[in-house]
Amino acid sequence: MHTLKKNRPLRRVVLASAATVSGMVLLLSLKPHTTPAVAGSVSSPAPSSSSSTSSGTTGSGGSTGSGGSAATGTKTLTGDSVQTRWGPVQVRVTLKDGKLTDVTAVTYPQENPRDQQINAYAIPQLTREALTAQSADIDTVSGATYTSDGYRQSLQSALDSASG
Repeated sequence: MHTLKKNRPLRRVVLASAATVSGMVLLLSLKPHTTPAVAGSVSSPAPSSSSSTSSGTTGSGGSTGSGGSAATGTKTLTGDSVQTRWGPVQVRVTLKDGKLTDVTAVTYPQENPRDQQINAYAIPQLTREALTAQSADIDTVSGATYTSDGYRQSLQSALDSASG
């Protein structure tokens, strides 16, 4: 006997509905911007050599950033580029007399509209928290976990290079 007999229209409707639902579940489970190369490198740390840079004098008043201790002058430092699941995150910090005065996200995921939407609210919030905390000990932004983790790691590497 054939399963789709003409005298059993309800069975035909049920099977067609089940096939449609199964197809939709399969389509929705696909992740559009995950590539094996990026997804595999989530747990591997970014190389720490030559990623942190210090620029000499940045600011006014003749303050010097090259040489001297971390507590004097103005320094601009770029943290390590941290590879996250959705792309690299890197921040640049400005320290004046040892105090964190500015944090700028240099690189962050913005490949698609969803990344842009998430990071449009996450990056400013992370920056505010970093300036308030004066450290990399900041909370994760809900909905931007990977960006928050990368931001925190890059910020910490920049602060570490300032003290060392």
